[in-house]
Amino acid sequence: MSSVSPSAASSFMGLVEFSPGFAPRWGISHVLFDFDGTLSLIRQGWPDVMVPMFAEMLPRRDGETEEQVRQLMLDDIMRLNGKQTIYQMIQLAERIQERGGQPKEPLWYKHEYLRRLDERIRSRTEGLRRGAVQPDDLLVFGARPLLEELTRRGLPLYLASGTDEAYVKEEARLLDLERYFGRHIYGALDDYKQFSKKIVIERILRQNQIPGANLLSFGDGYVEIQNTKEVGGLAVAVASDEAHNGSGRMDEWKRQRLLGVGADVVIPDFRDTVVLLDVVLAK
Repeated sequence: MSSVSPSAASSFMGLVEFSPGFAPRWGISHVLFDFDGTLSLIRQGWPDVMVPMFAEMLPRRDGETEEQVRQLMLDDIMRLNGKQTIYQMIQLAERIQERGGQPKEPLWYKHEYLRRLDERIRSRTEGLRRGAVQPDDLLVFGARPLLEELTRRGLPLYLASGTDEAYVKEEARLLDLERYFGRHIYGALDDYKQFSKKIVIERILRQNQIPGANLLSFGDGYVEIQNTKEVGGLAVAVASDEAHNGSGRMDEWKRQRLLGVGADVVIPDFRDTVVLLDVVLAK
């Protein structure tokens, strides 16, 4: 049974799901966030760019339907969601090779994907730069009040993303998020073996000399949830409905996937900031 009282659970205005093993953590001292889909919606719809590109480049097998190809590509892509983008490109190259094709270098595919993605999201980034789009319009519902409340409570915040670090820092600036994270914004590097969310978590624990049980994380990808649970931290899964921000509905694929890797709590967005933190932090 989850150790959440009925009165606490009933205080939530929106949907919330606690795992059977959930227990509040009074000792939480540091908080880690994923970026895309957890806080930022600048890249919302990125699978609609990556899946068609992968399907376009994959050699076909006899009798294979286009729907089967797209589903295979989607499964490969989402299985690696949360890891650095290059890993999805490595997977594509391996798929092409196993079908008798001659793949390009994974970095080529990554650059081509980023070029196509930029065409999709340019109106958003340019709108932010011009002031035509407000930063909160491209944040997951309730994200800023959550960051404000965590800051008010004196908890240091860290940001780690599988997106390239230069893009993450620029997009965090456009969304006016830098002030919450300061220098603790981390993203993918060209030398991809030098970065991972696991490395960031280990660095947080080592540099602050804290046990994993003191770490709280928020994410919509399985990697940050899994890595947090591996060190004994508490993981809040954000099963955000990115295409309908603020709907209050959970993305069912995310929900099932994140519960499957040990998420302690699942929420659709951050509409219940104060009650969520009071329950999670045993305040």
